[in-house]
Amino acid sequence: MTTAPHEQLPDQARLPDAEPVSRVRGRARTTPPWWFALPAVLLFAFVVLVPSVRGVYYAFTDWDGLDPHFSFVGLDNFSELFRDPDATQAIRHTLLIAVSITVIQNALGLLLALGVNSALKSRNLLRVLLFAPAVITPIVTAYLWRNLLGPDGAVNSLLGAVGLDRLRQDWLGSPTVALWSVVGVIVWQFAGYSMVIFLAGLQSVPKEVHEAASIDGAGPVRRFWSVTRPLLAPALTINLMLSIIGGIKLFDQVYALTGGGPGHATDTLSTLIYKDAFTLGEFGYSIALAVVLTIIVAVVSTGQYAVLSRNERATS
Repeated sequence: MTTAPHEQLPDQARLPDAEPVSRVRGRARTTPPWWFALPAVLLFAFVVLVPSVRGVYYAFTDWDGLDPHFSFVGLDNFSELFRDPDATQAIRHTLLIAVSITVIQNALGLLLALGVNSALKSRNLLRVLLFAPAVITPIVTAYLWRNLLGPDGAVNSLLGAVGLDRLRQDWLGSPTVALWSVVGVIVWQFAGYSMVIFLAGLQSVPKEVHEAASIDGAGPVRRFWSVTRPLLAPALTINLMLSIIGGIKLFDQVYALTGGGPGHATDTLSTLIYKDAFTLGEFGYSIALAVVLTIIVAVVSTGQYAVLSRNERATS
């Protein structure tokens, strides 16, 4: 019995072991040979992993960075860290700056994102202007604001011109104000960066959901809290992770603005590591500080990610 050319064979007559070509090709594309990534892995190990491991070893020595002869001192560098008032103060400053930047920058970024996400005619221009500081090199931004915040800088001149002489400050030279001036500069530069991430999250929220909530009688605040906020959880996670890690590792803006001064009023762990290594020649001790900084970043970022991921699953 023959089958007409236009008729198809039943499923039972097809080859049982045949597999769609697209599936085979798709699997081949998603499983490249492991050796394909080997050059990048070797380069990463040579540039990052090997120096990091050697650095951890030097943290247990009294190496001065120059003399090839040094002694193993065990945990002395780490115990000295907790007896050093400058180090404990730098740790406090590091955590204070990181928390302040994370809270203020993300709150401001969210407000800006909500503003430019509205039906303003100039919203595209505002997005460009608000994001522009984030693309400037941080060191350039720091030197710019160093001049603006100087005793005779534009900020004090403007305050004097509008009759607010009592608000004039030595913004970078006062121990009580300098740290918050640093925070303000960093927030000014990167609030637009947080805004863009929040804006991407806001634009992914379906309009139908907001319309349904409006029909049910929900006001703007209620719609934001019950509809928008849960859907912004991934964007919030990204912003909080980036800002907290960046705040803990902060170095270039602080060093360009104040150099860690006046005194040690704005020293962070990063600036103290630089001073101990390249000014005092205490490389073993500075590497011990770097190890502590790495541990702080790892612990804080891991804990934060665990909490935020749990919140994402709860709101999804």
